[in-house]
Amino acid sequence: MPTIRYEDLDFRGDTLTRIEQAARICRDYARQGYTLTLRQLYYQHVAQGLIPNNQREYKKLGEIVRKGRRAGLIDWNHLEDRTRNLIALASWDSPAAIMDAVAGQFKQDLWAEQGNHVEVWIEKDALVGVIQGACQDNDVAYFSCRGYASESEAWGAGQRLLAAYRRGKSRLVILHLGDHDPSGIDMTRDVTDRVQFFLRHHSPAAADSLEVRRLALNSLQVEMYAPPPNFAKETDSRYDDYVERFATTDCWELDALAPPVIDALVRDAIDAERDPDVWAEALAERDRQRASLKAIADRWDEVEAFINP
Repeated sequence: MPTIRYEDLDFRGDTLTRIEQAARICRDYARQGYTLTLRQLYYQHVAQGLIPNNQREYKKLGEIVRKGRRAGLIDWNHLEDRTRNLIALASWDSPAAIMDAVAGQFKQDLWAEQGNHVEVWIEKDALVGVIQGACQDNDVAYFSCRGYASESEAWGAGQRLLAAYRRGKSRLVILHLGDHDPSGIDMTRDVTDRVQFFLRHHSPAAADSLEVRRLALNSLQVEMYAPPPNFAKETDSRYDDYVERFATTDCWELDALAPPVIDALVRDAIDAERDPDVWAEALAERDRQRASLKAIADRWDEVEAFINP
């Protein structure tokens, strides 16, 4: 039920216009396969020149969206909160049903014969849904740092990457995405330093094989896509270094990039790290295995009769 009228609300003038604008933007992205967060919807309003970029307008939009959804004017499925989710257990009606369900989900390590190990790390938990499709389609692990990565995760990454190096991976690649602000820029440096620290203790060669590449948000992308700016926080301890390095007091949030742009950046970066012929062979083998599982599901009555004569 995409739109449900929970309340009889009478909207007029600017409020009605704002609701219609929000609904239109949500529909546009839904047609492309994206579900927005409220913050992404806000930045699309700013980018289209519909509202100024300030906290007051962000809060106002949140209230307008809340009322628009309750009035049945904005699709509930077009916006989501990616930081609060119910976790439920899957269930099936029969063994045949689970066989049929998992046939299309069967996965092998498509990177097993590739020379590189690739992971995607993103600063914000709320943007995981934007990179999820690109990472899952390309069998690449992804991770939300939620700001600076924790010491536990940095150590865990070191162990994971060390194992990949020992399996013969010649390059260990972390694609990192974050805000273009004093802390967001510094997070890429922090990931590099701490993961290398743990790697180097076990294998200097593995540490030298690590490449943490800042995929977004970069200065060139700011110029290319012109996301709406904010003021960098002067209270951030990295503020002075940031201003000196980039010659600006402005900063930009990753959320302000349109989801298709982020998706394309991730897909292109992953694609550049793999051998296409090896990839094609891995996909063909995966499809053969899936076909075998589907055949078992389709003939489950025969399988069951054989197991339980």
